[in-house]
Amino acid sequence: MPDLISLDTMYMRRALQLAACGAGSTSPNPMVGAVIVHDGRIIGEGYHIRAGEPHAEVNAINSVKEHDRPLLPESTIYVTLEPCSHYGKTPPCCDLIISKGIKRVVIGSVDSNVCVNGGGIARMKAAGIDVTVGVLEAECLRLNGAFFAAHEKQRPYITLKWAQTLNGFIDVVRDGGSALRISTPVSSAAVHKLRAWHDAILVGTRTALLDNPSLNLRHWTGRQPLRLVIDRGGVLPSTLALFDGSSGTVVYTSTVINGKFGKNVEQVVLDFTVDVPSQILSHLHSLKVNSLLVEGGSILLQSFIDSSLWDTIRVEVNETLCIPDGVPAPSLPASLESCIKRCGKNRIYLFGK
Repeated sequence: MPDLISLDTMYMRRALQLAACGAGSTSPNPMVGAVIVHDGRIIGEGYHIRAGEPHAEVNAINSVKEHDRPLLPESTIYVTLEPCSHYGKTPPCCDLIISKGIKRVVIGSVDSNVCVNGGGIARMKAAGIDVTVGVLEAECLRLNGAFFAAHEKQRPYITLKWAQTLNGFIDVVRDGGSALRISTPVSSAAVHKLRAWHDAILVGTRTALLDNPSLNLRHWTGRQPLRLVIDRGGVLPSTLALFDGSSGTVVYTSTVINGKFGKNVEQVVLDFTVDVPSQILSHLHSLKVNSLLVEGGSILLQSFIDSSLWDTIRVEVNETLCIPDGVPAPSLPASLESCIKRCGKNRIYLFGK
């Protein structure tokens, strides 16, 4: 028979699987999964589907069949994140757990939101519930990196992304024309999946002018991210795809030009004599944007690296493509932990601090 520790790990892993089903739809809330177990049998499970809707614990309890409801006081509930103890758009989950008479709660990680931060654990313990904390904690923390960055660092979780040739170039040198094709159809779809997991996407002036990107989801499903572009001198024409009004767009500029853009476009003034990335992150934090994908170009990406303002770096390398000259890829910081994945014919390097 497996011991209690291995059982806790097994059911928490299931709760993590459920939590990940909410990727791309729960922000600014965290992804949370919950599993209710009685005598080795799962009698209920659920996850937080989207922001503003019931939390994972509520969905798990509501999923319990009528004939199993009497078993709740003898059951254990596994939750990837500490049950909330405050009133937001929904009532406190810890109060629901207490009211159902559940006697044991296993938690993956503590909620660092100042409105919770141990309050749910304390309230359940005071009610006589046996609370275990820290099961698969590293995985639970990693799952909600964006949520924790927002509450602990007061900034979004930052992913830097680019694709490069085998010999380290991200594009040919050009004043117009088509960009160098580095990604494959498979890896392009993966990029759109990455976009779906982020609240906002940022590009620089030159990328907007040369590539005219839409920065939306076309090869994946999910809500459209907030589109961000830096336009210090106000040189970007209103005819670009970014300004088509199909989704929200923010233009970071030095001077607002009244009447230049149509609907869904906001102009935000920055002081370009001081640290620009920090100003952008501060503005996004005020909007409750918890995750940011920086897609380029090279100068913009390098500015985030040099300021150590990043959490994950994703580099796609086309191992079959070399060019004699071009736009150099950003320089990676030293001492990075990395893992390697295959995506079609290309190789993906993921770097984390």
